[in-house]
Amino acid sequence: MEREISRAELLRSIEAIKSYDVVETRVQLITGLGELEIRERSDIAFVVESLVTFWEDYTCLDVTQCILHKAIIQVATKFLKPTLCGGLTPFLTLGAQASVWCKKHLQMTIMSMEESQEEEHCKMFYGLLLDVLTFCSASFTALVQHPSLMDDTLMNVVESSLLEQLNLTKDSLLEIERIQSVSSEIVKVAHTVINWVVKLCEDYCQSGNHLRARSEKEQSTMDAEGAGDINYVANMAKHTVEKLCELGTIAASGGGTLVSILNVTWKGVVTLLQIGKAALEINFNVADIILTLISLANESLRCAAENWSLLKESISQAEARRSFVPVKFYLVNVVKIASLYPCHSHSVHRQLTHCALMIASLKIQMCHEEHLNIASEVLSELLDQTSMNLFNSLLNSDEVSQEMKFEILDCLFSEEIYIDENSNNVYCTKAVDKIFSANSKVMFGTRLPSLGRILLLACLMRSSRDIEGDVRLGITRKLGWLFDVLVHEEVYPCILSMSVPQLYGTKKTPELVWETVFASLIHSLKSFMIVASSSTAWGEVEAFLLDNFFHPHVLCWEIIMELWCFMMRYAETYVVNDVIDKLCSCLKSVASVEAVFVDDSSLRRMARSISMLVSCGTTSVADRVYKFVTSGGVSLSSSVMTVALLAEGFSLNLLSDNLRGIAKQRITSDYDEFIGGFSGTLISTCPSRLLGAPLFVLCASLPSLQIAESDIDEKTLKFLADILQSCTRSPENVASDICLKLLGQTLAIVSNMTHLYACNGMDEVIMKLQNLFITRPLAADAKLYQCKVDLALFMAGLGHIEMEERDEFPKSCAIWELYHMLLREQHWALTHLAIKAFGHFAARTSCNQLWRFVPQNAALSYDLSRGNDANEERFMSEFKKFLEKEVALLKTFPCTEQLQMLRKEALILKVTTQKSQNIDMEATRHERTDVICENRSNKKRKVPDEISKGVELLQSGLKAISDGLSLWEKAEASSLELHDKFLVHFSSLEDVITHLAGLASID
Repeated sequence: MEREISRAELLRSIEAIKSYDVVETRVQLITGLGELEIRERSDIAFVVESLVTFWEDYTCLDVTQCILHKAIIQVATKFLKPTLCGGLTPFLTLGAQASVWCKKHLQMTIMSMEESQEEEHCKMFYGLLLDVLTFCSASFTALVQHPSLMDDTLMNVVESSLLEQLNLTKDSLLEIERIQSVSSEIVKVAHTVINWVVKLCEDYCQSGNHLRARSEKEQSTMDAEGAGDINYVANMAKHTVEKLCELGTIAASGGGTLVSILNVTWKGVVTLLQIGKAALEINFNVADIILTLISLANESLRCAAENWSLLKESISQAEARRSFVPVKFYLVNVVKIASLYPCHSHSVHRQLTHCALMIASLKIQMCHEEHLNIASEVLSELLDQTSMNLFNSLLNSDEVSQEMKFEILDCLFSEEIYIDENSNNVYCTKAVDKIFSANSKVMFGTRLPSLGRILLLACLMRSSRDIEGDVRLGITRKLGWLFDVLVHEEVYPCILSMSVPQLYGTKKTPELVWETVFASLIHSLKSFMIVASSSTAWGEVEAFLLDNFFHPHVLCWEIIMELWCFMMRYAETYVVNDVIDKLCSCLKSVASVEAVFVDDSSLRRMARSISMLVSCGTTSVADRVYKFVTSGGVSLSSSVMTVALLAEGFSLNLLSDNLRGIAKQRITSDYDEFIGGFSGTLISTCPSRLLGAPLFVLCASLPSLQIAESDIDEKTLKFLADILQSCTRSPENVASDICLKLLGQTLAIVSNMTHLYACNGMDEVIMKLQNLFITRPLAADAKLYQCKVDLALFMAGLGHIEMEERDEFPKSCAIWELYHMLLREQHWALTHLAIKAFGHFAARTSCNQLWRFVPQNAALSYDLSRGNDANEERFMSEFKKFLEKEVALLKTFPCTEQLQMLRKEALILKVTTQKSQNIDMEATRHERTDVICENRSNKKRKVPDEISKGVELLQSGLKAISDGLSLWEKAEASSLELHDKFLVHFSSLEDVITHLAGLASID
């Protein structure tokens, strides 16, 4: 039972404790102090100050010292009251002293664990450790409730006690696995300690801010005492942040048991950084804090990736979230800190970039593995937008200069390409090692996959509405980098074949969608166009679209046209009309008879682009284009433009009803007039005109224009027979090229008019086709090759006619021989067309002896991987698969063979693109050289003859290697891997030698 005691009795009790050396007696007397009722604040302070002197600082030799210290802490805890206000100094002093001692004792205990150790002593010490942490927490709680900023003595003690308490907390958490008996209680108390420490520093910072604000308001100079208090607070906050970072790092490595500590420490760091900057402008080491968080995020990603790379079963959503939620937590705190200190954060923008690239690259790698699908979805949901916010916090800050923002974009989208020279696969076996192979000292030293950069650029463009105008301008200038990367042979296959999860919708209703990288990129570019259209970046976007209107690489051209089509759909009418008028003027300027039949000519490419744009516009746009190209009546230019447009897919169905009717009437009447007055002599007498323009126009318009059977009658078959007669009569004549073009177009027309197959003239046509293609001179082979595509279309329609299946019928024999010829073709495109035509024929014909149509050496009978022997059973098997559509791709993930085919295609396209660009550069260089030479004196400088000769030898060697690679590709499959390696390096070698040749040719 407690009893009130006088000051004299209290003094005698303290002196009695001091006079005894026996620990047990001192413990009893100290415990007796706790049973006294002491009300005076000065008496309480006196007792606690005495307890500080009773604390023995030397190393604990046995359990009795722990018992003594435990009694001291228990008595001090009993006297600790929030109402003590300024009387807390001795309590804080005792807490700091106890923390230092416990820290030493803990280290000694851990070091001697493997040796003989009294179990009772350990148990007693761990209990004491918990009591000390609890006592210090209570001291900070009382101090927060009654702070005293102006007490210098208290401020010194507070700072010392705070740091020592955090040091003890750190050491306790470091050894949490070894002190299992009280581990859960230690974690709970540590959480409370950190919470109150953060609250204490926050309150002190705000008090310091009020002091400064009052001084500024009163326009007076702060006295030395006030300035000293603010310095105390600044140092305390700075040191506290450092300790919290250390605790947060420990908690991150502590697994799930320290999640609460992880949360409270890093939230405390952000809170103090925010308060410290706003109140006192404390110079925190922000860069190191960000690097610590980035390091923790990277390590979490690495652990997840390495663990999953060894598994083959699917990763559950719960497991994926356990791995990625901590990463998001770290990055969210980085974003908060970067928003507060953008300039400081810019100094570590390379590390931020590296982290974002690792996330994007890991996402790509997981999308490549089917069992990691769910994990990639969780990553997209949790980390995609968060990784973007890393940059948005800097790119949107007014404190960061435009030059610094552009530097971040340069770091994100450099020209580095990731190439694994030890593997032909798009993904190497140890892709995880490649993703996380950055050196800890130079974190940005690794060249990461370009696909990761592409995903980041796409994500940045999708979120461009949230970034500033100057950054949009910087993004626009990276579109050229994007096209440079897309043509690379390692990127091209993945762009077309790989699907990735993307998060669309609002924050309240997000929707996860799987789409190809190509589709995602197109969507991002369209989003960026909308945002850029109302900013200063639009001028450069428009220039980019115009500069790449005829990009030599098909993938880049497809992207550009998709963006132009997007503009046609949604731009204002006057903008659309202006674009169309200018393009039509360009079409007219390049129109020529020679170019209309060259697929890659400027005329055809321009017509192709216009046709695509018109298909995305309104009826008025289609009418505008058609009126422009037909405004010249029957002029040569009008005919050339019309043929080019229709050949490139210009659909007459897009025209208004009235204009479509006029077009149909004009096309059919011109066609009737042409075939009615056709004479074989016209082929040689009119070389300057586009002979057969009405025929070409009708053929190209059939897919989009409904032509009645009455409009195309038996005169077409007569015309076809006349054309065949002309081709047979003079196969090597100069005019035969025109003749063959007319033949091909007429065959295509007949294939679309099934009623013509029942006409009387069809037998004559079939016999003449046999005479031309089967019994022709060998010299005509190459020229006839161009007609085989249309011949296949024509042969498909023969299923509509009746014929006898006997050898004595010439028509049947002719059809068999023609199909034999087509099915023997080994070019992959012709093989596909031939088998498709035969399938169409077989499904409709009344013939039963279909084996008569198939030669023994049909292309589909060969299996090149096993040898060159034809096998009839294999033909029937492959033909059955073709008809039943069993070869359709059902899987989302492309197989290795498909990726290799795309890779080869990418190499071919890359070489073609480089040659095209080199031609343009060469033309520009010659123009520049001519101008320079005009201003030079007659004296010229030449490279030595030996260099020119050496370059010629290199070019000869390059051609020899190219020929060898072409032959090698036909070899057995086992050597294809080495062939592909040669092809990669050959592409680079060709660039170097071409550049050397250009230098050597300059006088």
